[in-house]
Amino acid sequence: MADLSGYPITQRWPASNPDILQLYSFPTPNGVKVSIMLEEIGLPYEAHRVTLSDADVKSPEFLSLNPNNKIPAILDPHGPNGSPVALFESGAILLYLAEKSGKLLPHDPNLRAETLSWLMLQMGGIGPMFGQIGYFHKYAGSAIEDPRPKQRYVDEGKRLLSVLDQRLEGREWLMGDTYTIADIATFPWVRNVDGAYGARDLLELERFANVTRWWNAAAERPASVRGLDIPSREALKQSA
Repeated sequence: MADLSGYPITQRWPASNPDILQLYSFPTPNGVKVSIMLEEIGLPYEAHRVTLSDADVKSPEFLSLNPNNKIPAILDPHGPNGSPVALFESGAILLYLAEKSGKLLPHDPNLRAETLSWLMLQMGGIGPMFGQIGYFHKYAGSAIEDPRPKQRYVDEGKRLLSVLDQRLEGREWLMGDTYTIADIATFPWVRNVDGAYGARDLLELERFANVTRWWNAAAERPASVRGLDIPSREALKQSA
């Protein structure tokens, strides 16, 4: 049995089974990337609900695992050299899990490099830009009267959707016939535009037929259906 007692996060979120991977997350686009990935590869894990409140993400226990105070984060009791390893940043976690499992990342070096390009587009472009759209359209930023900040992100959001749409022309997934970590990283953000952000019309999502077809197909995968609800939204309601 692995010994995780040296990790302070396990004091606040105890591991029922310290011999399996521990996931600390919340059902946001970044959070569900990892739960979907874990469901896809079939690696045993235990999910812990870490809310976005300062009481959780800025607690000493969580900061000991992720000094950047953002979900998701993982603690793998069986790292590459056999000892525990802690990771944060969703893109890094997806890459780690793909390499650990040998799944959802092409083995061919050229295809692997191409997949990582699309993964990094999400990390550096789609995620940050769509997040700003959500802020200015749905959340606190909606009270800002100056229309220029919001319009800047809307324009960039449409441009990024166009990039995705062109890439998906004649392709089932971002890498063609192969579903990869690039799809897992990206589709929850497009889904959020249509869902939580209520920005479907704002970004004219109907113009991007390839994107719409693709993200719906990704969301309907059995692993996605499960992963999108981890930690369970029903559990969130019951504990509210």
